[in-house]
Amino acid sequence: MTDFSQGTLPDKRQVAASFSRAAASYDSVAELQRDVGHHLLQQLPTDFTPADWLDIGCGTGYFTRALGEHYGTAPGMALDIAEGMLQHARPLGGATHFIAGDAERLPLRDASRDLLFSSLAVQWCGDFTAVLSEARRVLRPGGVLAFSSLCVGTLQELRDSWQAVDGHVHVNRFRQFNDYQQLCADSGLRVQSLQVRPHVLHYPDVRSLTHELKALGAHNLNPGRPGGLTGRARILALIEAYERFRQPQGLPATYQVLYAVLEKEG
Repeated sequence: MTDFSQGTLPDKRQVAASFSRAAASYDSVAELQRDVGHHLLQQLPTDFTPADWLDIGCGTGYFTRALGEHYGTAPGMALDIAEGMLQHARPLGGATHFIAGDAERLPLRDASRDLLFSSLAVQWCGDFTAVLSEARRVLRPGGVLAFSSLCVGTLQELRDSWQAVDGHVHVNRFRQFNDYQQLCADSGLRVQSLQVRPHVLHYPDVRSLTHELKALGAHNLNPGRPGGLTGRARILALIEAYERFRQPQGLPATYQVLYAVLEKEG
């Protein structure tokens, strides 16, 4: 199993800073994030009515507000590691409290929440065992953890195109689906559902894709990534390599999205 606690994932300070810078531009290009989050909401048990909830990795608060509408008067809390995102989300409401925090060390009491919701955030956590352990600690018996994440195979077209240009990894690394299966099975939480669905977006050109990744704050944050400016010749080579993937709708960018719903048994 891949051990992401040993530095193969980005430094969290870099992640927080990158997403803080992207707060103003994030929602304008977050089509995938909205689609994934709405699908995750649909995976929640229809007969489940939490007394309270926490949105982990709330970002701009889009799904904080969706959860607030969905569960009405149930008090909610939103948490993010990026202060810039919290500053953007707070005035828009949806939750009772907006707090800075880390999914691996939740600043909440034991058995204090019925629902933990996290869409496209935990892929940045190096120690996912800690994320699951914290979820189990914070949930009440009968409580639910629902999360989406990204798996290996995400942005494979971009990865393969860069590989053809210079052999370097220019795309963020993600866990294998099998790793998520094993970690969830070992978490002490009951797995209600765990599945991967590909989401494919299309772009007119490579620049449109890379611009969107930067606007999301999700451009390459790998440790040891190539430094300095990317030369024009390498960009032209990237464009040529990526064109091999072109479809009638445009250049595809595939995201392998994991959806999971786990329950703390009473």
